[in-house]
Amino acid sequence: MIDKKRTGLVTAGVLMIGFTSLVTCLFSTATVSKVKYPVFGVDVSHYQGDVNWQKLEEQGVKFAFIKATEGSGHIDESVCDNLEWARETGIKISCYHFFSFDSPGETQAENFINSVEKNSIDMPPVVDIEYYADKYINKPSREEAEAIMTPLLERLEEYYGVKPIIYTTIPVYFRYVGTSYSDYPLWIRCTQMEPDFMDWKFWQYSDQGVLEGYYGEERCIDFNVYNGSEEDFYNEFGK
Repeated sequence: MIDKKRTGLVTAGVLMIGFTSLVTCLFSTATVSKVKYPVFGVDVSHYQGDVNWQKLEEQGVKFAFIKATEGSGHIDESVCDNLEWARETGIKISCYHFFSFDSPGETQAENFINSVEKNSIDMPPVVDIEYYADKYINKPSREEAEAIMTPLLERLEEYYGVKPIIYTTIPVYFRYVGTSYSDYPLWIRCTQMEPDFMDWKFWQYSDQGVLEGYYGEERCIDFNVYNGSEEDFYNEFGK
């Protein structure tokens, strides 16, 4: 009887720990150590409207990812202005492409290449792969996704001379990215906790950040950090 009771208590404890971890993952907000991750950055699109890049730099922004394209035909209306104005600061910049499960990787790559010149970015280009619309429920197979992702990534690497960064969420990472693209630099979205169980280059830890210096319909701006020191960052991407 005592053994059964002890076993029941242990089981209940394990279940409680598991439940607590799940609640933490779903509802808590990530805490970021500025000592551990001193290199801070943002990502922007037309939703932030006109951006005062000097003002962002004054608030400690060291890097920024700018939305450029989506699928095979869409170009973000603010990408040209953002690239031009951001380059007048010391902020290191790159651009990202929102991946589509619904069009060929080759034409998606050309859409991005036609919109982002090689010498206009300081960091590797980014492919943002996440679920959208009906894809949350009707998830493409790994084979279907890879048939689009592989030529897209290979073409971007060929043109820019560097492996693209992959931005993704944890569910998408485990379904697609971690299996076949683990050798690509990872920019992971995880707003609940530090993703210390993965090897990441950039971490998007909040989509509820607020800074001064942008004037669009979206008041919030995404917050990110680089996985390393300032010295590491500038050694990798230049002064």
